[in-house]
Amino acid sequence: MIQIATDQSNNGFTETGLRRMRDVLARHVESGKIPGLVALVSRNGETHVEALGTMRHDGGAPMRRDTIFRMASTSKPVAVAPVMILLDECKLRLDDPVDLWLPELADRQVLKRPDGPLDETVPARRPVTVRDLLTSTFGLGIDISALGAPIMGAIFANGLTPDGPTPMPEPDEWMRRLGSLPLMYQPGEQWQYHISNDLLGVLVARVTGQMFETFLRERIFEPLGMKDTGFHVPSEKIDRLPPLYAPDPQTGEFHVWDEAEGGRHSQPPAFQGGGGGLNSTADDFHAYYRMLLNHGMHGNERILSRAAVELMTTNRLNAEQQAARNALASNNVHRSFGQGQHGGWGFGMAVRTYRGDYAPIGQYGWDGGSGTSTYADPENQLTGILLTQVGMSTGDSARAIHDFWTTVYQAVED
Repeated sequence: MIQIATDQSNNGFTETGLRRMRDVLARHVESGKIPGLVALVSRNGETHVEALGTMRHDGGAPMRRDTIFRMASTSKPVAVAPVMILLDECKLRLDDPVDLWLPELADRQVLKRPDGPLDETVPARRPVTVRDLLTSTFGLGIDISALGAPIMGAIFANGLTPDGPTPMPEPDEWMRRLGSLPLMYQPGEQWQYHISNDLLGVLVARVTGQMFETFLRERIFEPLGMKDTGFHVPSEKIDRLPPLYAPDPQTGEFHVWDEAEGGRHSQPPAFQGGGGGLNSTADDFHAYYRMLLNHGMHGNERILSRAAVELMTTNRLNAEQQAARNALASNNVHRSFGQGQHGGWGFGMAVRTYRGDYAPIGQYGWDGGSGTSTYADPENQLTGILLTQVGMSTGDSARAIHDFWTTVYQAVED
């Protein structure tokens, strides 16, 4: 009998491919550009994890599988789930105006020109709806192609984003400030980044009468066993949180953007931001994406309906919106380092609508400016998570993320 040697592991990844993934990631760490990282790949019930490097750029404790990271914008795909629960329970409807819960968004004025003066406006053609918030098309957001415009200056000056010069205030004051600004676009007209996702957290809190994190914990985190996920890291776990670095764009010199002890994530924040406020681990996020791949089921418990998961994870943008989003991604590569080139957007996450790299159409998830990347791929029943502590002030963590995904897919074997 002739035996044919195969290079296949029982989980659909080749041993050679996984070794290459480790070697490529180790190269990034050894370069000195990425002090440490945690990578997780999972397929067909088997999980492979690499923890490489150290917590600090000058050494210190080694990275571990349970290291806690600032998830930044990879919070978005998780923070949208409570809204889907409220849709499942008919406590919200997709095309309901949000005025009942968010009266600050009633009777909107819209800029005559997106880059025009704040007092040159026309009335909104219709109210803002729940669907507009879920699809990031309610009319206001972070637009890196319009950074000099008065409206962008007003957004940052009012502390409406987590990275602005002033900290975000508590939700009611945040809503008051947001409501004082006109929209850039008519509701439903154009996809824009980020602010919608923070609005969804306020919406959940007001509909349920609970703090956003409380609802997340009761309905998502605890059922899924996401024991290390939340909007701050308690003192007994703070040693598992590395500093977040923002390297100098010119020199690459490491600057601490946020220290662990005494930093932004060491105390409960005034604003629980669904757009980018979560801290978590590779295993916690893996549990969430595995639930999505299982059509909303976790073991024998249903977290989300199958229909809710399908709605979240398929493209919701029309051709015009998709063209604008695609142009933003491809024409700002020097700023985004190639992140965001997927074509589509579902609810709180990117959805690939064309094959532009190794990942297939239908892959969904998102990346974070803190050097994080989390996606699931229903075609291959695959989850991949890469977590670093290096922000995207330079392209170093983005390049590690691209290489991670290339090596994940070159390791897939059936």
